[in-house]
Amino acid sequence: MKRSEINALIREAKAFFAEHRFAMPPFAFWSPEDWRGRGTEYDEIRDNALGWDLTDFGSGDFLRTGLLLFTLRNGKPGNPRYTKTYAEKIMIVREGQITPMHFHWKKMEDIINRGGGTLVLELYRADPDDEGRFWDRPFDVGIDGVCRTCRPGERVRLGPGSSICLEPFVYHAFWAEGGTCLVGEVSKVNDDNTDNRFYEPCGRFPAIEEDEPPLHLLCNEYPPAVSTG
Repeated sequence: MKRSEINALIREAKAFFAEHRFAMPPFAFWSPEDWRGRGTEYDEIRDNALGWDLTDFGSGDFLRTGLLLFTLRNGKPGNPRYTKTYAEKIMIVREGQITPMHFHWKKMEDIINRGGGTLVLELYRADPDDEGRFWDRPFDVGIDGVCRTCRPGERVRLGPGSSICLEPFVYHAFWAEGGTCLVGEVSKVNDDNTDNRFYEPCGRFPAIEEDEPPLHLLCNEYPPAVSTG
């Protein structure tokens, strides 16, 4: 992806968040220059990958297969410095824009339609004998606090205000219909390095062509802390 495309998408995202009155934390607006000289007191942002996150999943076509998200809070498994056991994200899911089929080994999550169009999720349970296959049996999910039994491959549609609770080993792909969705995620700690199992292998962060300076750094681009000793 070109940096100019990423910058434009972040500008659109900030306008969309403002339109839906979702207030962003101060570090959402820091420039690369603002990050220069920041000390270890900002390590929670760096170490837990808080901030802007944008991926095309290696597809080369962000608008068809991609996701823009912002991680608001997160912990870090195995690091006693960060004791949070939970995470929160805000995401923008465009009409017809697919986040590919995947599950998490450890993370339980609530995915929430916070406004806009309809969020569509296609769901399967991983086969207990072979997690790389879809199980051919029904399974339960929680939708707005109500238990619902889903058929393999069933598509669940969430209107604004509705949410679904997904347990580990539940494969899910999602996209929006009828307009762009503002989507929240409240979950156990998020670990993209070890806890994502995609049905088909795909990339995590895009290769970036630097055709203009970044508006904001992505969560994997922060400079190291400057020593204040």
